Amino acid sequence: MEHHLTRSADPLRRQLLDATRRFAVESPALSWAYVGSTVCILLAGTALVAQPLPWIIRLPLSVWNGLVVIRAFILYHDHLHGSLLGHSRAARYVIRWIGFVVMAPPNVWRETHNYHHAHTAKLVGSHIGSFPMMSIQQWETATPAERRRYRFARHPLTIAFGYFTLFMFEMSLASFLRGPRKNWDSLVALLLNWGLTTILVVWFGPAVWFYCHFLPLVVACMLGGYLFYAQHNYPDARIQPREMWSYERAALESSSYMELSPLMNWVTANIGYHNVHHLNPNIPFYRLPEAMRSVPELRRAGKTSLRPRDVAACFRLKLWDPQRGEMVGFPS
Repeated sequence: MEHHLTRSADPLRRQLLDATRRFAVESPALSWAYVGSTVCILLAGTALVAQPLPWIIRLPLSVWNGLVVIRAFILYHDHLHGSLLGHSRAARYVIRWIGFVVMAPPNVWRETHNYHHAHTAKLVGSHIGSFPMMSIQQWETATPAERRRYRFARHPLTIAFGYFTLFMFEMSLASFLRGPRKNWDSLVALLLNWGLTTILVVWFGPAVWFYCHFLPLVVACMLGGYLFYAQHNYPDARIQPREMWSYERAALESSSYMELSPLMNWVTANIGYHNVHHLNPNIPFYRLPEAMRSVPELRRAGKTSLRPRDVAACFRLKLWDPQRGEMVGFPS
């Protein structure tokens, strides 16, 4: 089976989807154990970093808390997909708070993320819930203003400051302004974060706010934003015109497998197995590696990693070149 498949292979892709269905069954006890342990680790880490420790200890602990926030967010992401305690009323109260803290509230996240899954890697229409995508031809005909917006959206600094750009502004403020009645929880997320900032600074001091709230969220939003970018903007990614697009093809050819260490797989709750997740988002995060091991074709996904050279390679990719069949940089 070649990596770049033609439409004649679509029945085979549907067979692969069927092959993953047996992994889309969770163990509620195991799911609760993962949720409970993650929440406890995050709360304990926050309580520890709130203590007046030397900065050389406090700083790495705060960064670690940011990594745990990423894991908590991906559990929230799975919950909204319905693959992790999706029918549990108790889980709604335990898990969904993370969406408000990270400023990715349920209403807008569910709507844009479900759209993203249904339109990944389409040359036109894939920008909702994801980073915008242009072909070389579209870039050549774009206005200067459109080019500036496109450059900004895909710039590394936009991802590095994702706490402000991707989450506070785009996911919360902009979504609320677009639809105040529908996205009322976006305003709740903003008020919660601004309120926490005020309370922590006034009652406990700027240091507690910085180490307990600000730095962990900056780390989580930055790395989380990059993970989302690299999952669909990597050297082997394939982009399809609407008339040739298929759901299975987008999962197999346009969603990466990110090679990570065991620790980072824990931190990211296996979201690096993104090709498997896009093929079947009903699989709980802890069964994604099992599904990939069991279906050989899934192991042929395009790969990336968090190694500096791979990060640089992903950031160089800006436009889709249909003639070469690959992502390329901006014209010089």
